[in-house]
Amino acid sequence: MGADARLAELKLELPPAPKPVATYVTATRYGDLLYVSGHGPLRSDGSMIIGRVGDDMDVTGGHAAARQTGLAILATIRTQLGSLDKVVRLIKVLGMVNCTAEFAEQPKVINGFSDLMVEVFGEAGKGARSAVGMGSLPGGIAVEIEAIFQIKD
Repeated sequence: MGADARLAELKLELPPAPKPVATYVTATRYGDLLYVSGHGPLRSDGSMIIGRVGDDMDVTGGHAAARQTGLAILATIRTQLGSLDKVVRLIKVLGMVNCTAEFAEQPKVINGFSDLMVEVFGEAGKGARSAVGMGSLPGGIAVEIEAIFQIKD
């Protein structure tokens, strides 16, 4: 089963593909790699999930924000390539969590993204990953994630 069919089977709704908010593009292709810029937890209504994990948000809320960020990234990939079925595999992820200095469970938060990628792409959705804490993120968003995917024509 392809990724597009899997997304439909899971009844997942992608938000509109985000547009750049500064001087950059949301994704750029180089050979068989698609570099996806940092995305935030964009909902279908255009709003973002904001908050600081360890302060006004717990791990469960952060996990949900990372999953929503994954949906936004999938929307960008589909817009860029026309189909999620062109993804061969996830190569690398950088997950940034807006959190307090004492918070130390960033990997559990970013699992929200990683679990979604495995749901959609199977084992090809597992890639190398970093999960780090940040003192702040743009607009107060809870999570920002960037990723590199191997793609095919």
